[in-house]
Amino acid sequence: MVPVQVTKLIDEEKIAKRVQEIGAQISAKFKGEKMVAICVLKGSYIFYADLIRNLNLDIVCEFFGVSSYENATISSGEVKLTLDLTNPIEGKHVILVEDIVDSGLTMEYLIKTLSARKPKSLTSVALLFKPKALETDVKLDYVGFEIGKEFVVGYGLDYQGYFRNLPYIAQVDIN
Repeated sequence: MVPVQVTKLIDEEKIAKRVQEIGAQISAKFKGEKMVAICVLKGSYIFYADLIRNLNLDIVCEFFGVSSYENATISSGEVKLTLDLTNPIEGKHVILVEDIVDSGLTMEYLIKTLSARKPKSLTSVALLFKPKALETDVKLDYVGFEIGKEFVVGYGLDYQGYFRNLPYIAQVDIN
């Protein structure tokens, strides 16, 4: 691994508070409904776990694997499917949980791919959003935090497979 320094950007308390807020908003919107919550692997798994524990809804968990970084600090622009859903989502309310939206290309791919499977509704949730990095017009229903163009790790996000275990979001400074 290339030597890197990380600087804390968003601490654990802010993350926990915002995840609780998003969970409460989604629970209120879909009160009494059954949901399919889709975790976009790998980076979203910690956010996903915390978010679904804050949803007061009947939930079925699904996992969808995509990759667009390939050990780089910016998206390659090409989205590769690495794991598909195990059950159909047609006619169901779906919550799509993503770690970060920067170029918007991955989220656009996810929304198009899942919409083609005819869910009753599709709600997008991203922990982090980089509006200044967008290359496409993508709709996000819930956003945890807006950040700049900096490359970040922690709370599930990685750099070359490392740093996912940090309990906070940190900016990466590559030496």
